[in-house]
Amino acid sequence: MIIFASCKNEPSVIKKVLQGNAFGTTYTIQYFTDSNFDAQKQVDSVLYRVNKSMSTYLYESDISKINRGDSTIVVDALFKEVWRISEIVHTASQGYFDPTVGSLRNLYGFGDTAYLEDINTKVLDSVRELVGFKKVAIKNNGTLHKDNPNIYIDFNAVAKGYGIDCLGNMLIKNSVTDFIIELGGEVLAKGQNVLKDSPWISGVEAIGSEIGDRKAVVYFTLQDKALAGSGNYRKYRVDDATGKKYVHTINPLTGLAEQSNVTSATVIASNCALADAYATACMAMGFEKARLMLENLKDVEAYLSYIDTNEAPQAYITKGFEDIILK
Repeated sequence: MIIFASCKNEPSVIKKVLQGNAFGTTYTIQYFTDSNFDAQKQVDSVLYRVNKSMSTYLYESDISKINRGDSTIVVDALFKEVWRISEIVHTASQGYFDPTVGSLRNLYGFGDTAYLEDINTKVLDSVRELVGFKKVAIKNNGTLHKDNPNIYIDFNAVAKGYGIDCLGNMLIKNSVTDFIIELGGEVLAKGQNVLKDSPWISGVEAIGSEIGDRKAVVYFTLQDKALAGSGNYRKYRVDDATGKKYVHTINPLTGLAEQSNVTSATVIASNCALADAYATACMAMGFEKARLMLENLKDVEAYLSYIDTNEAPQAYITKGFEDIILK
């Protein structure tokens, strides 16, 4: 930790850093404070509550019980908020973002079950019957209605971002105004970097950059905003028998796990859950549909890398995103 001298008779501001594991990846939290609270204990509490509510990888989580057919589970406030955010993005993306895509994710081997080796048209059509956000609803008593009991709900494309938002709210409740949270490449920044007396800086990762040696194509300031990125250049599976490539972003309208012409999406929004969901939607929609959606969204900016009709790599940058890029 680093101590900074402040004005006379004012307490010192201390930079603190917390690091750990969460949601199958790692996190780093940097924050400045002049108060004393057990941040690590509160971080662990937040992560526990998010996982208990909506982790499909925990057998005893609420969402896992619901996916196994337990219709008596009363969902909590966290679940309801992620549901609300999912509805917003589902509507804005014309159905390309859909949390009921879980059965398809499992089919292709990107969920919590083993993949099916022979994915033929008959199998795909059968699984697609289990996809559709309008086929599920939260009832007045807090339990879930599913048109088909086998519908599998998967919040993995929004829950990580929401967990970051929850961590940010925890810091704010403890009077922390300057912090940055990075979890699995997604970021929430508030205030500024007090050490440098400047805004927080983030970047768009270059396609093909190595995990141990990540490089950015552009750097930009991030102030009181969140960002999330999605890309299929690492998250894919190649079938050993056929050599066919399956990517983790699945098109819920076709049921296919095939790469669209968008190769990566970095989205900036007011909160990380929205950024997370919109980044996933852009990957599934393809460039033209994603561009049209972004043009009609307020307070959402994006940097999309895509392949044009001549098979050449291109980048699309919204005006608001371009304004914060460091020249």
